[in-house]
Amino acid sequence: MDLQLKHKIALVTGSTAGIGHGIATALAREGASVIVSGRTQAAVDVAVAAMRAETHGEVTGFAGDLSVAADAERLYAQHPHVDILVNNMGIFEVRAFADLSDDDWRRFFDANVLSGVRLARLYLPQMLKRNWGRIIFISSESGYQIPAEMIHYGVTKSAQIAAALLPAAPSFWPAAFCNAPSRIACVKGFDRWPSIPASRHMATCSANACAVTARM
Repeated sequence: MDLQLKHKIALVTGSTAGIGHGIATALAREGASVIVSGRTQAAVDVAVAAMRAETHGEVTGFAGDLSVAADAERLYAQHPHVDILVNNMGIFEVRAFADLSDDDWRRFFDANVLSGVRLARLYLPQMLKRNWGRIIFISSESGYQIPAEMIHYGVTKSAQIAAALLPAAPSFWPAAFCNAPSRIACVKGFDRWPSIPASRHMATCSANACAVTARM
């Protein structure tokens, strides 16, 4: 399959492992120049080396916590040109609603929502100027069916789905061209919580995307 991604630059956040790593690898196979992003330099270096060996593609890396504005600005300064932005970075944990503090809610919102919104805000203007771009938020079935044991997580996933419409502007079409739930077996950690049914140890991923094209 040729997705015509040669000479396109793709940034995939949270791509040192799991779903993000799979997305970044697929993009590299299709000829895109890929930027791998993760929190630690060691994890980024390992992922970049493995991806280069597997795809023989052009792969670079960035280490930083994108829930922090300063790190997002540093990423943008190092990689100012991005054609495809995949906001995959996210965190989850099981916690009773009554045990969630204001800081817990802020931590989840910063990591799961604001990290992607901030990057979209940084990269959208250049996409509009070039009249081509893709902004994708990797959400979850939990955005539609809020899990009782992870209400804070589900709320942020709902917010991601809503944020996929953010490039709306008077002169451009925001096009939700992909809303594709798929069951992913590579997410680890759910089996540590017996309160989660075994049927949900397989994560369901929903990708909500916006295409940036001119209104004619």
